[in-house]
Amino acid sequence: MKRILVTGGSGFLGSHLCKKLLEIGNDVLSVDNYFTGRKENIAHLFGNPYFEVIRHDVTFPLYVEVDEIYNLACPASPIHYQFDPVQTTKTSVHGAINMLGLAKRLKAKILQASTSEVYGDPQEHPQSESYWGHVNPVGIRSCYDEGKRCAETLFFDYYRQHKLRIKVARIFNTYGPRMHPNDGRVVSNLIIQAVQNKPITIYGDGAQTRSFCYVDDQIEALIRLMNSPDDLIGPINLGNPTETSILELVQTIIELTGSSSSLEYQELPSDDPRRRCPDISQAKEKLGWEPTVPLKEGLTKTIEYFEELLKKGEHPA
Repeated sequence: MKRILVTGGSGFLGSHLCKKLLEIGNDVLSVDNYFTGRKENIAHLFGNPYFEVIRHDVTFPLYVEVDEIYNLACPASPIHYQFDPVQTTKTSVHGAINMLGLAKRLKAKILQASTSEVYGDPQEHPQSESYWGHVNPVGIRSCYDEGKRCAETLFFDYYRQHKLRIKVARIFNTYGPRMHPNDGRVVSNLIIQAVQNKPITIYGDGAQTRSFCYVDDQIEALIRLMNSPDDLIGPINLGNPTETSILELVQTIIELTGSSSSLEYQELPSDDPRRRCPDISQAKEKLGWEPTVPLKEGLTKTIEYFEELLKKGEHPA
């Protein structure tokens, strides 16, 4: 039985990862400061004797004994990471330094949850791992984009300088149950507006594209990457290569919810990428992985989750 640390363990991805790691027979330690993570996301795991929780901010050192570390701690939606941009950068950079230091001391294997945002507003399409990106270093999204880019730098320097066993995953848009209801992300925003028959907000003309990967597929990919041979370090794109425009997503959600919502167009936010789609050739070849959950199936499960939240009165102000 491996003892595995998941930072950001009560967040959207982290909570699903903790659940899956427990199911396949691991001892799991969740660490979170609950800035965006929710105790409700992991409450169903509290009765498991192999699940442990620590309230902790990764910008401070942590002293525990583990075999593997999944470093997921960082607010990941623009609303949350722009709320305190300095802290966001510190979480990515200081958090990486602290977790890498812990991994070095323990000789543990460590995975960095990086992001497609390292590509910025890409000039290459689809984005492959060899693309260096097109990122504004002084924009309102830079705290997240550049923080994650710096974290990748640190991981590779620890690999080269200290022979640390690292894995770097570049995660593209992921959705599913337990997304934060107030995170401002496109899937949660659209579903909550549609279920309540409120006007649906579309930024720009809605022609901008994203690739939507269901959470179960993403978790499977992360675990496969962590368990891959040590010479497979990444970075490796993990996401759905099927490109979907925001308007197509809106139409699908309206169809699935039977919503009577009207459409409301607003100005595109600063530095918002126009196209986002991963080249997952490496994931297919080296991990034997590709997404299997169709968009409609994943959205149906996500809609059911948000409908339950709304029934309980948990919805945006």
